[in-house]
Amino acid sequence: MFTVVTVMLLSSCSSKMKELQSNYFTVTPRVLEVVGTQVPVTIDGRFPQKFFNKKSVLTITPVLKYEGGQATAESVTFQGEKVQGNNRTVSYDNGGNFTMKMNFDYVPEMAKSALYLNFTVTKGNKSYTLPEVKVADGCISTSQLYRSTVSTASTAVGEDAFQRVIKQAQQANIMFLIQQTNLRNSEINSEAIKALRDSMKAVAADTENKVLENVEVSAYASPDGGMSLNTNVATGREKNTAKFVERQLMKKAKLEGNLDTEYTAEDWEGFQELVAQSNLADKDVILRVLSMYNDPEEREQQIKNISSVYSDLADVILPQLRRARITLNYQLIGRSDDEIMEQFASDARVLSLEEILYAAVVAEEPAKQEEIYKTAAKHYPNDYRAYNNLAMLAYNKGDYANAASYLKKAASLAPNAPEVNVNLGYLALLDGNVADAETYMAKGSAAKVGNEALGNLYIAQGQYVRAASMFEGQASNSAALAQLLNKDYSTAKNTLAAIKNPDATTYYITAVLGARTDNAALLYDGLRKSIKLDPSMAVKALGDLEFSKYVASDAFQSIIK
Repeated sequence: MFTVVTVMLLSSCSSKMKELQSNYFTVTPRVLEVVGTQVPVTIDGRFPQKFFNKKSVLTITPVLKYEGGQATAESVTFQGEKVQGNNRTVSYDNGGNFTMKMNFDYVPEMAKSALYLNFTVTKGNKSYTLPEVKVADGCISTSQLYRSTVSTASTAVGEDAFQRVIKQAQQANIMFLIQQTNLRNSEINSEAIKALRDSMKAVAADTENKVLENVEVSAYASPDGGMSLNTNVATGREKNTAKFVERQLMKKAKLEGNLDTEYTAEDWEGFQELVAQSNLADKDVILRVLSMYNDPEEREQQIKNISSVYSDLADVILPQLRRARITLNYQLIGRSDDEIMEQFASDARVLSLEEILYAAVVAEEPAKQEEIYKTAAKHYPNDYRAYNNLAMLAYNKGDYANAASYLKKAASLAPNAPEVNVNLGYLALLDGNVADAETYMAKGSAAKVGNEALGNLYIAQGQYVRAASMFEGQASNSAALAQLLNKDYSTAKNTLAAIKNPDATTYYITAVLGARTDNAALLYDGLRKSIKLDPSMAVKALGDLEFSKYVASDAFQSIIK
């Protein structure tokens, strides 16, 4: 009886699968790395010959373990040759190969982690586990430096529309009767002419704030009648109007400057514009004639042939073309930088919104800019730009709570403003909220810093080629990080060297570049400078798998202590 039981036990044990060894598996990448918000893994495995029990089912479950938790990927199941099922069958005699692809949702604790494979075997109604196998370490989290690089990214400013020199043009028309060149009293005493005369006087009297460019006279004849007749009419209107402007307007206003004149014998351009704007029944036919014929006489004849509409043209359109247009061109000169700042100091209420916003550009110092933007928000509370720019200042000094508060107000006033959305996108990236950042950045792509903002978003999404393309020609931490992650190490090195105000993140990226290119001197120099500016970088470096090859060296240890 004892012998029979012993034989049965031995037979049962011998049918169990043997332990799987780590060399049965190849993991890509060898050291796990965060890409965007995921940790992608590919496992290529093999079952050796004489391994897979013909009556067993094996389930493999990848588990990424880290301090305080673990993440489990989807299991894969295989079956022996004598199992009836829908899983992949593995030959007992020949073994087999397989590939598993998975993504783990990244959490910061995974920076110190290890990937294991768990094995559950089922044979009939019984199950047992094989010893788990460690197949990889993880995770390299260099891509997550975007949360540091984005803190120094170029925020989007709500710009002022201040113009010191504003071009002004004031016009008045003098209308003529058909084929007439004389100026009628009703025309030269019109309200438009009186207003033009007053403006000339104002320009002449205020040479400090108003600068005359010139006065123009453009005379026209309607395109009915022969070319010779129309030329005489147009030149006559030009001559008489110019004489009137010179003697009755400019001279009496004491306005000295250039008087430039011209004439148009047949105003086909004006004719086409008026017809297009009209409600004439056959206007499409007329416009088609204009496009078909270039010869003025042919045009006129073809239009006259449209008898149903020609009387309307003669009554409505043509009289409007018998005119001379007088234009006063001058520049309106605004306050100088000094005058704006002096006025702000004495009484900012006198300044326009654009002048106040421009004053912040002149001020340059963040503290003074903050004062100016708060003043703008006080006197012009319905404009989003002051709140957006206050958020920008808060963001730049790391006061993200106040930045969020100001942006909330700005967004309530202008939810679609590109600058507001770019800055909201940056805040979302700082929090690691890539989905929200994508929504904001899409709405903010038209901002001046839109490409840079998208570049930072692409880093966070793991799209390193696209990210690098967004930073072309820029020297910033974000640009260098994108190039490093894209494995464009020579460009990254040049970018890092060109950054004007390097910080702890700049030098940390430099250290990573040194590690990836086996340049120990670059690594140690970058790490030393980074830790000097931010001592917390020592703790980060000590646990960073980028430096696993160097961490045990005396040089490395002396730097982080």
